[in-house]
Amino acid sequence: MVRFTLLGPVQVIVDGGPLAGIAPRHRAVLAYLLLNAGRVISIDRLIEAMWGYDQPDTARSQVHASITAIRKALRGAGDGDLLETRAGGYVVNPAQGQVDAQEFTELVTLGDLRGALKLWNGEALEDVHAHYVSGARDLWNDRRLTAYERLAETELAAGRHAELLDDLAAQVTANPIREKLSGHLVLALHRSGRQADALAAARAYRTALADEQGLDPGHAFAELERAVLNDDPSLRLAEVAEPVQPPAPAGPSRRTFLPYDIPDFSGRTAELERLADEQEAALVTIDGMAGIGKTTLAVHVAHQLTGRYPDGQLFLDLQAHTAGSTPVDSAAALEALLRQLGVPVDLIPATLVERSALWRAELAGRRVLVVLDNALDADQVRPLLPGGSDTLVLVTSRRRLVGLDGARALSVEVLGEQDAVELFGRIVGDRAKDEPEAVREVLELCGYLPLAIRISAARLQHRQRWTVAYLAGKLRDQRRLLDGVSAAFSISYEQLDEDEQRMFRLLGLVPGRDIDPDGAAALAGISEDDAEELLESLLDAHMLLQLEPGRYTFHDLLREHARSLGGDDGAILQLLVYYLHRSRAAMDRLFPDSIVQREGIPQPQSPIPPIRDADEALTWLDAERSNIIVTALHGPEVCLGFMGLALRPYLDRQAHHDDALTLHNLVLRRSRKLGSHGFEAQALTDLSWTYWRLGQYEQAEEHANQALEACEQPHEEARALLTLGNVAQRRRQDEQAEQYLKRALDLTRIGADTWGEAHVLGYLALVLDRAGRPEEARRHLDVALALHRKIGNPGGEALVLNHLGVVARHQGQLGQARTRHEEAAALYRKLGNITDEAVALNGLAEAADDPARAAEEHAAALALADASRNRPEQARAHDGLARAHLTLGHSDQAREHGRLALDLYGELGVPEAEEVRALLERAG
Repeated sequence: MVRFTLLGPVQVIVDGGPLAGIAPRHRAVLAYLLLNAGRVISIDRLIEAMWGYDQPDTARSQVHASITAIRKALRGAGDGDLLETRAGGYVVNPAQGQVDAQEFTELVTLGDLRGALKLWNGEALEDVHAHYVSGARDLWNDRRLTAYERLAETELAAGRHAELLDDLAAQVTANPIREKLSGHLVLALHRSGRQADALAAARAYRTALADEQGLDPGHAFAELERAVLNDDPSLRLAEVAEPVQPPAPAGPSRRTFLPYDIPDFSGRTAELERLADEQEAALVTIDGMAGIGKTTLAVHVAHQLTGRYPDGQLFLDLQAHTAGSTPVDSAAALEALLRQLGVPVDLIPATLVERSALWRAELAGRRVLVVLDNALDADQVRPLLPGGSDTLVLVTSRRRLVGLDGARALSVEVLGEQDAVELFGRIVGDRAKDEPEAVREVLELCGYLPLAIRISAARLQHRQRWTVAYLAGKLRDQRRLLDGVSAAFSISYEQLDEDEQRMFRLLGLVPGRDIDPDGAAALAGISEDDAEELLESLLDAHMLLQLEPGRYTFHDLLREHARSLGGDDGAILQLLVYYLHRSRAAMDRLFPDSIVQREGIPQPQSPIPPIRDADEALTWLDAERSNIIVTALHGPEVCLGFMGLALRPYLDRQAHHDDALTLHNLVLRRSRKLGSHGFEAQALTDLSWTYWRLGQYEQAEEHANQALEACEQPHEEARALLTLGNVAQRRRQDEQAEQYLKRALDLTRIGADTWGEAHVLGYLALVLDRAGRPEEARRHLDVALALHRKIGNPGGEALVLNHLGVVARHQGQLGQARTRHEEAAALYRKLGNITDEAVALNGLAEAADDPARAAEEHAAALALADASRNRPEQARAHDGLARAHLTLGHSDQAREHGRLALDLYGELGVPEAEEVRALLERAG
């Protein structure tokens, strides 16, 4: 009879010797068919098994050539009917005892462990190479070690520890992180009277496990180590008259195959409560990203629910995301589950349909809990589901299994801070209590991901001289932490299709916090629909997060992993250009009065998603602002001048002054590097205006003067002069302020800049009013108001109304002043401009004839000024509150607000400081 060997070199044995003339590629195809004996294997599956994703153009013809060569060899050996061609592909049907791998499985099932192990002649599939080989080899080598561990357990129970020592030591050397194997060696050494060597072996295992996986031994090993240390009598060998034989298979009921439930399980209270309450559910799916703790949660829940399911608790790893392994197909999974139920192997049918039917029949009338761990997709799981029985199935997967009808889905997120602290503390011990701040930093660096927390805590646990702060310092280099979890992420990445992988890599390049489908489309150069489909697929695979509808982001460690994969840097240029043109479209909706200022921005080469109205524009800008700034900061140095031009009115009105300084300084550095004087002048005037807004008058003056030297356009020179005039006006240098503002006014009229003219007139009026020329001031304000209304600028209209209120108050017309300030405040409120609304409210309070009302309105102004970091209006509000409280007889409050006003006025360097100092003297 022809015999096939897979547990060592792949060979066809005829008449006791290997059949020559079969090439390695042909033997790889034959081995794959034999490993899947009885199942029809399509040619596409064979191609994938041989080459994976890296398939040559000749793959199909090479497989056909291999099948032809195998048939020829089998015919020559007298077994030409073994390989059959079916409609769906190819199938081999070897007889019993014809394949050593099948015989090994049968002997292990029967308990003949020595006979099973004698079949091995090296590593599985030792001399063939193909894409599938690594995973299959690891699987079969694991089965061999499992059989050896069972045999060693039997030998130890029989008292043959001395005979085992040499072989056990060799096996542990080859497999240093195999816990059960190391445990057997520790016990054998201990029973041989070598306690010190036993403890050394235990330490060696602990060290190897920590170094390679960052983990601790399981509870059973820790108990064994403790017992050896204490020379516990329970480890002594009981007297046995006969060698102990492996127990016969138990009956089908009360079988428990659940993995070890870790003792330091922490948190997940809501998830545990929900799973414990699933009394009626037959199927619950638990999904989440790699390292999130899905398996740990499922196993923990399963142990808690064992009392409800007395007929058995089964567990099967479907290996969808196991390094070096291919996902277990449904037929093989059913065979394993049926055997766990106690069905003899010879009664398990060959086909998937028959096995699925037998599985449902065996579960009927029983209360069984089944954990299907590490599932690939719904198709893998569907044949494994029970019928209408009292069985509960818990399925874990990195993908959302949306195709399973009737399933209750639970998506697992990262740990909350308190749960993460508890987990870290349980592993590390007292050191965690001594450094709470360092613990929080470690957890933040771990992104509250349980796998990363366990790896980091285990490193600290095994290094007694390290502090938590020292560990945090190590982890600040994200690469160190990423090395611990990248294997888990890599498997998830490899199971994405090509387009999903490309999108994942490109998203890793994005400097911003999150992205929407339009941005992703621009990044990848595809349609919005295609981009959204890819984003949703990555979301379902838990490679992305969605913290708010329509926006996608990474877990921090997944972001680092995506960046480590590299990508097309040109994609960020596409994203930045998209941000520029979409920003311009948004600004045109929000500020139609200043469209002319953005006419120099080039038109987009491809259509940009439209923005329908001002509300949508503001919503988009608020969502993307930080992304745009950070992309400009870390992206390619192009179109930055245009970006500053596009965004400046929004950043100013919404009081995003820090972002304005970042962007305009970036434009300044870039323009000076390229010698672009136009953008240099623009950046300098933008910076000077922003510094004026912040009350940093020296920087405002310095940048405005630099702008005057760089300006080539009248409108930019006018903006610089406007800032200088405003600075002088705040310092009460009114004559100088009037000179600056009149020069600015002339330039706006020369350049036919209606927008600029209206603004300059509004500020010039304040200078004229304080100079005792209120009628002239009113004429300027009337013209300014008409111009702002003509060009449709509600912000400018509110500015002029506010200034009219100031002029009216100075003339004693308090009612008219309050009306103007109220109108201005209402307009600012409608525009969302809290910076200038604070100005209007302070003006309203100053025109109040009731100190209580003045205090209330100054307090409202102060709240807005604090929110927008508007220091001039903060000082003005405190000043007004001090005066109001002093009038009301509240001396303590008056002094408190007076001191705060004095400090702020002092920082601003304005004359009001002396007036407040005098007020404080009156208040005692």
